[in-house]
Amino acid sequence: MTTSAETQELEQKYQTVDPLLWLIPLVMSGIGILMVTSTTSPVSFEISGTPFTMGIRQLQWLVIGLVSMVFAYLLPLRFWFKTGGILWIVSLLLVVLTLIPGIGMEVGGASRWIRLWGISVQPAEILSFALVLVVARMCVNNELNAPVCFRKIVCGLLLSAGMLMCQPDLGSTILVLLICMGMYVERFGWKLPLAFGALGMGAMSLFILLEPYRMRRISAFLNPFDDPLDKGFQTIQGLIAFANGGAWGSGLGHGFQKLQYLPAAYTDFIYAALGEELGLWGTLGVLLLCFMWALRTRSLFNYAPEGYDTSLVWGLTLTIVLPFFINIAGVTNLIPLTGMPLPFLSYGGSALVMMWIRIGVLLRLHKEAFLEQAQ
Repeated sequence: MTTSAETQELEQKYQTVDPLLWLIPLVMSGIGILMVTSTTSPVSFEISGTPFTMGIRQLQWLVIGLVSMVFAYLLPLRFWFKTGGILWIVSLLLVVLTLIPGIGMEVGGASRWIRLWGISVQPAEILSFALVLVVARMCVNNELNAPVCFRKIVCGLLLSAGMLMCQPDLGSTILVLLICMGMYVERFGWKLPLAFGALGMGAMSLFILLEPYRMRRISAFLNPFDDPLDKGFQTIQGLIAFANGGAWGSGLGHGFQKLQYLPAAYTDFIYAALGEELGLWGTLGVLLLCFMWALRTRSLFNYAPEGYDTSLVWGLTLTIVLPFFINIAGVTNLIPLTGMPLPFLSYGGSALVMMWIRIGVLLRLHKEAFLEQAQ
């Protein structure tokens, strides 16, 4: 039996061994602030007379995110275990609020944000986090066998996806589908998710066919040069940004595509802007950071107690890694564009704060896993 003094000593030693779990996201957030400042400097200067306005806002959101991370770290895992269902229901209600005129904010034909007290919040970010808490609890419920657990997960998924499609938000719908199926696979295997995935692909195809703007995205993905001034404009400008950057980049602040050529240069296409200014090595560096962070969460997954802890580690990792690669694949034209931001780098307050809350929960998992091993 380990004494309390020995446990405290081991805890302090163990916590200094793996700082990468939060340091890597901090580095990526710092890179994001630099790129947001660079890509928004012309617009910020026109609005406020200084090129740093948007960058300062992102820095402020980072501070809020770090405070949120500490708060999430201080909460025991049993809090998330007990309140995950409540948080999920609240997040669904917030998604409904986006559809109410005067509360929901419409951008580009989609109502995905709530505007309250001058602050914009995207409920889909909260929903994906809450859904992980709910599914993790389902997966470790000993009273549920695999088929029953799958049916319950699918019910929660369909309700969440239905709400998101009312906005509409196909990208977040695909994300929650992948997260739920990925968490089930980790616990019970591939058989049922593959069958459901085939049905899901059929439903997604129908949604795409019914919406002209989604068909335009598919057309732009297959051959953006067929309509370079309309459907393929954003994809082509992103590829031009990568080409302009070459291996070493044009230099921070010296990109040309941000000058009204590349739409969403500081949000969805920040990776293309980074490729132009920091070059191939800059983009590979960001990929390496994500890969290193994923390795640390894998180590935590192997170390954590089997059950709710491992399911939660796996689910939270999916909510960060999947959007990361979906965004990059879309920007590089490997898949159709989804409008999904790049975690920790893209401009956006609610997305950044929710990412840091995930880091706080993972750090708590790290601590409680160690304390259980030390006893």
